[in-house]
Amino acid sequence: MSLWIELAGYLASALVAASFYMKTIIPLRLFAITSNIAFITYGIGAGLYPVIILHTFLFPLNILRLMQMKKLIHNVKEASDGNFSLESLIPYMTREKVKNGDILFRKGDSAETMYYISKGRIQLEEIGIVVDKGNLLGEMGIFSPQKERTYSAKCIDDDMEIYSITGGGVKQLYYQNPEFGFFLVKLITGRLIDSLEKEQNKSKHT
Repeated sequence: MSLWIELAGYLASALVAASFYMKTIIPLRLFAITSNIAFITYGIGAGLYPVIILHTFLFPLNILRLMQMKKLIHNVKEASDGNFSLESLIPYMTREKVKNGDILFRKGDSAETMYYISKGRIQLEEIGIVVDKGNLLGEMGIFSPQKERTYSAKCIDDDMEIYSITGGGVKQLYYQNPEFGFFLVKLITGRLIDSLEKEQNKSKHT
């Protein structure tokens, strides 16, 4: 066996060992891809066909996983910038039959559902705020300790299209979809801060 073949084998082994020390997934995949190339080279030179077959299979798999992770990181960044598409949630939701004047929920009701407003507007009656289409509604109650509605929600347009998802479904998506989870955390935090600022401004004028 020539020296370069032996060196390829030692390099491949060193790269595999180094990959176990990686604390984040992208460097781990990069080391794994490099070790695949080194093992394939070593296998060809040494005539080790099982090694060639194994790492020929693992090489594209590691590249695919690396691309998926980079895409996931990009999508999470997009969600953190407020660019998450809420319409992507519709396949996981149920369309609700509502019309102008219908009450989605009342203050004090159990918060078991989150809504997406595809068409129309919803008014939060106690405070007079109107939630337009393209927004979520009811997410804060699902994650609140009391799990109760803090306001009543009323449909105020003739052309309404609303989708709903249960609290269990929301939590499942939260854990399975990092983009949605990041968006939801940012949304709830923003609404809590906005509510706190309104309460502070109200106190200043009383």
